[in-house]
Amino acid sequence: MLTVKSAVQELAEGLPEDATWSEVLYRIVVRQKIEEGLDDIRAGRVVPHDEVFRELEEDDEE
Repeated sequence: MLTVKSAVQELAEGLPEDATWSEVLYRIVVRQKIEEGLDDIRAGRVVPHDEVFRELEEDDEE
């Protein structure tokens, strides 16, 4: 797994030369959210799709 510093360096290398600060920040936030989601999966903090759909259907019926 990459360190934050090396992940940012890798991200910077993949940016176009005319990248804006907004684009840089967007990519960092997206990467952070993906990492948080992967951490949740590893820790078992997930909800099966069937359960999510069942809850959504219950909400629609109310």
